[in-house]
Amino acid sequence: MLAVWVEQLLGYASGALAAIREEERYPAFMAWAREEGAELMGGDMAMAQALAPILWSQTPLERAGFTSESLARPGRNEPCWCDSGRKTKHCCGAVAMPAEVPDHLMWMLSLRDWKGPTLKAALESGNAPAQALLEAGLIAAETGQRGRAQQILESLFQRADWSRLPAQAEPAFELLIDLYQERGFIRKRTELLDEVLERGPLFLRGVALERLCLMHLDNDDLDSARSAFVRAQQALPDSPTLAYIEAMLLLHEGHEEEAAERARFWFRRLARKGELEPDQLQFLADLAENPGATLADQLLNAEEDLAEPLAALQELLAELPPAPGLDVRCTASGELEYHRSAREDTLFAAWHKHFQVEVDDESALGLKGDPWVQAGEWLRELCAHPEWLDSPGVVEALTLALTSRFGSLPWMSPSLFEPLADRLERWLERVRGEGEGPFLWDSADNAVLLRTGLALVVGMERGARERSRRLAERLLVLDDQDSLGLQELVLDQLLREGRDREALAVTETRRDEAPVLGLLMGRALALFRLERVDEANEALREVRRHNAHALSMLCAEQTRPVQQGQDSIAEPGTRAEAWQYRTLMRDQWRATPGALAWLQEQIDG
Repeated sequence: MLAVWVEQLLGYASGALAAIREEERYPAFMAWAREEGAELMGGDMAMAQALAPILWSQTPLERAGFTSESLARPGRNEPCWCDSGRKTKHCCGAVAMPAEVPDHLMWMLSLRDWKGPTLKAALESGNAPAQALLEAGLIAAETGQRGRAQQILESLFQRADWSRLPAQAEPAFELLIDLYQERGFIRKRTELLDEVLERGPLFLRGVALERLCLMHLDNDDLDSARSAFVRAQQALPDSPTLAYIEAMLLLHEGHEEEAAERARFWFRRLARKGELEPDQLQFLADLAENPGATLADQLLNAEEDLAEPLAALQELLAELPPAPGLDVRCTASGELEYHRSAREDTLFAAWHKHFQVEVDDESALGLKGDPWVQAGEWLRELCAHPEWLDSPGVVEALTLALTSRFGSLPWMSPSLFEPLADRLERWLERVRGEGEGPFLWDSADNAVLLRTGLALVVGMERGARERSRRLAERLLVLDDQDSLGLQELVLDQLLREGRDREALAVTETRRDEAPVLGLLMGRALALFRLERVDEANEALREVRRHNAHALSMLCAEQTRPVQQGQDSIAEPGTRAEAWQYRTLMRDQWRATPGALAWLQEQIDG
């Protein structure tokens, strides 16, 4: 019954708004209510007449600068405000409504209808109720009007009085953050987060910190993610979202057992409170049992149209037969070359009819376009033709596509990247079986296998660290020119594993080449851990000669992100290069007792 009333009320209110806009005069509107309005209420004249003064009183009028001309509600024995001439108790006061009329309804409908300068002026007036802005913004987003939704929701969060925000503002805040991200308004996103963290209500500060933590994880900035998580935990200690975020953070940091242990803690704690919905409680139970698998399942389920084909791909990769051999040759000079076969070209051509994005030969991990626009089609076709994966070219394109979307998510490594690594490693064994010579990027079709290897190293870096490092070391042996820039990655992994002597040995190779900040800093950290103080100090002097910003940026507890260069490649010696190193490795410096203090001493000295 209530649902029927709500639908009837919305229909009547929409007609009333159109009638008011014609003249914005009360007598003309009441004439409409007694005629057309009564028809919209199914012939109920009394109800139509009783609703009209209520809706008029809350309607923003353009001629009045978007204020309303509210009518004073009369007493029972006073003349009724509908201008019928009768006493209120014998007129509108005798009408019983099924439910209360929301006092922001006409503002919400106006925001839904206004466009261009009128909408802008209405928002700038500051008269719109917060609840009306909230609902109108959500409706605009649901109907695909992203620019309109952003414009309306911005007005909601640009208020000086944060206490006027409705309790349901949380989804609107998250939606606005998402809109900024999708539409490229990164500066606005950062400013909104900063403002909420500085002076927003407690419940929004917690949400902002949760989002900030996730953003840092997306950017591989584990140190900042950990800091944001700790602050979020202080702001909202009982938020179930924190269990999810902490599991992700620990998996990113490579602490699988601790992730499960903490998930069990959250499950026990929140289950005792008894405030969670059954599905939330089940999710926490699953998280406690197997954090990685649970997060992977959640991700697939959130992919909507791609959930089924991605699950099918996981099943396919789990059951792949061993990879066939390759045509590998040893040249007269002892170099090793892979040459595509006719069968591999045929398989790749069949695949490319559906996966129509080209590999970017000028980029180590690039594709000339977004493969995920048509992913539903090529995923289904690949699962129907698993023999396509006999072609290294198909494996290369697939791996690049998967890395671009899932490469920063450690829980996707077991089902997506490790089976493909099995395939590649069999091919690399075939390469090495032909001789001990170099396998260089520019020779024959070698780049296909090397690029695939790099993509897999990146894809497994968080979820299968040791295997990622072993593959990187194997590729370095094959391509001793390090065309892929794997030396720095191997160094970082060894430092994370505490294998400092091996890490130092990595920095000793090719020291006569152009310096790389990651290698210089890694050398300094390894020497510091090994207590080789004089050598460590000299290593830091070399760092400062290369990049004057690196030490201060690494020591700073908080610092604003620095825009990266084209293709995310930072120029040597720049703040961007220093920022890039900070995001990747500050957590390791912070976790090394005394390391940041040592850096600060070098700066102060």
